[in-house]
Amino acid sequence: MTEIKELYDKKVDCPVCNRQFTTKKVRMSRLRLIKRDEDFLNHYNGENPIKYNVFVCPNCGYASREKKFDTLRKEHIGIIKENISSKWTKRDFGGPRDLDKAIEANKLALLTGMLLEYSKLELGNTCLNIGWLYRLKEEKDEEQRFLSLARDRFIEAYNTESLTDTNMDESKLSYLIGELSRRINDKEKALTWFNTCLNLPSTKINPLLDNMAREQWRKAKEMEK
Repeated sequence: MTEIKELYDKKVDCPVCNRQFTTKKVRMSRLRLIKRDEDFLNHYNGENPIKYNVFVCPNCGYASREKKFDTLRKEHIGIIKENISSKWTKRDFGGPRDLDKAIEANKLALLTGMLLEYSKLELGNTCLNIGWLYRLKEEKDEEQRFLSLARDRFIEAYNTESLTDTNMDESKLSYLIGELSRRINDKEKALTWFNTCLNLPSTKINPLLDNMAREQWRKAKEMEK
């Protein structure tokens, strides 16, 4: 396989089985952003970092995003061993990943998140990543399915969870819910959530997001019922 110049190796210690493995990461300095979709998927001139944002232990099957990988409590380790490791067929995710391998890694992370009852926001982000990967693979039906799952988790997060210390605020999340609703052809929810976004004080002081919400509201308004 041809070496991909944007990738480098990172050694990781698994908190479940206590074994070390190697995974790939992307040197962001080597990438050039080509475009950004309205739901925040970035497209680059090289490898897309979202293919490598999940670490998967090849020995026990524990999978999680990098920021969550080392945050297991003792009882979590038992849950992973019982529900994943006991059924795991050893396989390696440490090399360059094609889209299928990246989707599998993210689905394993989603399983971990569901078993360990991660926040709705975190589960939504993983579903969104899977939807994006299917978009890059040009599999529309699966993209729509995971965008819908992400949208529903995000609505739960907006209504029930604190967004403090996350990468989201009310403005960005309500906009994203609106845009995902538009993309899955749910016109009424799209308009409702874009309106929610536009009425928030935090949106009014963010001209870029305000303009995006207005433009996507216009596109949603023009959708057929």
